Amino acid sequence: MDVATELVDSMLTKFKSERKWTLQAIAQLSDEDIIWSPNADSNSIANLVAHIRGCVHSRIETIFYNIPDTRNRDDEFERGLAMSAEDAFSVTKKAFDIILEFLEHLRAKPELVMSQPFLNRPPLTYSQVNNETTTLNLMIAMIREIHYHTGQIIYAAKIRKGQLEWQYD
Repeated sequence: MDVATELVDSMLTKFKSERKWTLQAIAQLSDEDIIWSPNADSNSIANLVAHIRGCVHSRIETIFYNIPDTRNRDDEFERGLAMSAEDAFSVTKKAFDIILEFLEHLRAKPELVMSQPFLNRPPLTYSQVNNETTTLNLMIAMIREIHYHTGQIIYAAKIRKGQLEWQYD
């Protein structure tokens, strides 16, 4: 197995785990839990879910699937963002499905791992990567970003519910 395939396999394992635990946490929450935030300056789970979906849209869908960029990042952090628990689950699942689908594509075409998909695109905004970044760097940044926010989601869920129930399979 080559290094690119090994890296992609590691990313697939990481994102599958993040997906599993985040969806399990969200599945235990009410609509009220989804929109709750600890204080006026903190994000709700709805904000975090919207932000994860926005990141996936702008960093994967627009670049690799040529879907027009419709993201409004400021809306993701709007205080009082309305979202049901069912919608939070669905949006989170969709975001992870897109990530996993893309990683499966990279697994089939490991030569793309070192490609520079942003070179001929407008300058990136709201991103810790620049237009010369590689797909590998982009996905490493996504691991950090998604893990950071899924941790916040799980922590907020624990604050709201106390002990969460986990399915270990």
